[in-house]
Amino acid sequence: MKLVSWNVNGIRACVKKGFLDFFMEENADIFCIQESKLQEGQIELDLDGYHQYWNYAEKKGYSGTAVFTKEKPLHVSYGIAGRETEPEGRSLTLEFENFYLLNVYTPNSKRDLARLPYRLEWEDEIRGYILELEQKKPVILCGDLKEAQPSYKSKPIIVCGDFNVAATALDIKNPKSNEHNAGFTIQEREKFQQLLDAGFTDSFRALHPDEEKYSWWSYRFKAREKNVGWRLDYFLVSNDAKGKIVEADILTDVMGSDHCPISLEIDI
Repeated sequence: MKLVSWNVNGIRACVKKGFLDFFMEENADIFCIQESKLQEGQIELDLDGYHQYWNYAEKKGYSGTAVFTKEKPLHVSYGIAGRETEPEGRSLTLEFENFYLLNVYTPNSKRDLARLPYRLEWEDEIRGYILELEQKKPVILCGDLKEAQPSYKSKPIIVCGDFNVAATALDIKNPKSNEHNAGFTIQEREKFQQLLDAGFTDSFRALHPDEEKYSWWSYRFKAREKNVGWRLDYFLVSNDAKGKIVEADILTDVMGSDHCPISLEIDI
């Protein structure tokens, strides 16, 4: 099974930059996007053979997630269970016969760290939600959530998406100068590690333990041209299924966003 995840930084703009050509070429079984930046009715994607699920932010032109899947899921859930609302459309959970898929777009702490407290609270809630899913089955994390009623057979979990954190010094070009900046603070890295410690494997790092490869570059100072980047996008797989990972990659040659897509092949 092939999965792709991509923070498109505005799906309407990305479509104008070749999104559909890439989508068709990849022919993924499941394709997740983050930061769709639109409301319902603002775009119609002709994705023949795919079921489409969107979680929109209430604020116009902001955040949002979506999943496109060839196989129709058993249930779809939008947002984090227990929250009264999910105004920023940051998560989507799909339950399939053999696994859960969670697509997430973690809040950015902002340059002055003004949203760091909110982000840390959100991460505690999403981790708690994931652990509740794990008690029912193994999961794959990838993006967005809402109103699912999962069954109670044991299944793996896949979680994917833009986690807005460079997990280690190997995942950022200039770790020393960024250690107090959003996306590389101690607090953010600790939250990510807590999720891994709860029973998940970083699929790319599992297969490429020493490789320096990034998935996001600033639009400023020719950062992408110079490869001054950060690895912010991940496929996490519950440890019970890590032996089924076939390949994990970061598709650095694909343009269209300040992020590039990431991919996962898994025998699940």
